[in-house]
Amino acid sequence: MKRNKAYKFRFYPNLVQEQLLAKTFGCVRFVYNKMLSERMENYEKFKDDKAILKTTKFPTPAKYKSEFEWLKEVDSLALANAQLNVQKAYKNFYEGRSKFPKFKSRKSKQSYTTNVVNGNIVLENGLLKLPKLKWVKLKQHRQIPEHHVIKSCTLTCTNTGKYFVSILTEYECKAVPQSIKNVVGLDYAMNGLYVESEQGEKANYPRFYRQSLEKLAKEERILSRRKKGSGRWEKQRLKVAKLHDKTANQRKNFLHHKSKELATTYDVVVIEDLNMKGMSQALHFGKSVHDNGWGKFTSFLKYKLEEQGKLFVKIDKWFPSTQLCSSCGDTQPMRMGIRTYSCSCGYEGDRDHNSAINIKQEGLRLLAIV
Repeated sequence: MKRNKAYKFRFYPNLVQEQLLAKTFGCVRFVYNKMLSERMENYEKFKDDKAILKTTKFPTPAKYKSEFEWLKEVDSLALANAQLNVQKAYKNFYEGRSKFPKFKSRKSKQSYTTNVVNGNIVLENGLLKLPKLKWVKLKQHRQIPEHHVIKSCTLTCTNTGKYFVSILTEYECKAVPQSIKNVVGLDYAMNGLYVESEQGEKANYPRFYRQSLEKLAKEERILSRRKKGSGRWEKQRLKVAKLHDKTANQRKNFLHHKSKELATTYDVVVIEDLNMKGMSQALHFGKSVHDNGWGKFTSFLKYKLEEQGKLFVKIDKWFPSTQLCSSCGDTQPMRMGIRTYSCSCGYEGDRDHNSAINIKQEGLRLLAIV
């Protein structure tokens, strides 16, 4: 089975390359907005006839190059991918998976994607060859395996002025193992990321965002007093952006280490399919729920398990893992404030550990059915 994996590296363009990157970001945004504008006019004209809307073809970027000569200066594959992005956004809208597409602004994410065609992208000795940019210096902190074939590259500029490239590769995946020995269930914990079913240990997430709140509030207060657009405002904006960047990187590093540890130790990991957005709104714990990055953690865990041919199982979010007794299977209501589960059968244990055991048992039941 063929699978895709992306490797993200920071790169350091020279001044000329920076100017070309800025121009490419702008051209990609321009083409996207131009196509979206034409599509919106078409939508208003034929919105009562969905059959016509679905069959109407998008124009290609070549249509605009005669009128806007400067589009020829940038990578044509980047403009072609902008067209594909508009098409994908409309398809998702028609099929009910997303809202109507919006225009991109200069404040939007600055990025573009280019594809491998006739060896135009080459990676060797810490250098990356890209269309139009030629060779750029790369901080290659790890090697891409030889059996991975490069398919495309996505170049991004962050709010702090750092440049990153995500190299998408394709490779042959291992088969799923026939025997399953080690299985673990994970119960989501707001203050510690998760509690595992085997020993009842917590991930002990350090809550990086909470740690940075005081300093972040101070710097944002200073930013609010600066005149927007001035040199001092831009300097202070960078300070705030770097603080957010540091918190995000700390969180991502912690989640990578924890997910790798679990993927190495266990053959199957079982979790609940939780609605984190709904949970944060219903319980009014937005910062606490989103601080630990549970969604990103489960994404990391899933692909790390699949790379090794292991299993990642999600059980239904309505499964009463908190109310069930992991010993006898009896159920009883559990209020939020109760942290110890006590059952009439004599079982007594930590509420989250009991839930994790129930999640594991439900996952094993689903695997037996499959």
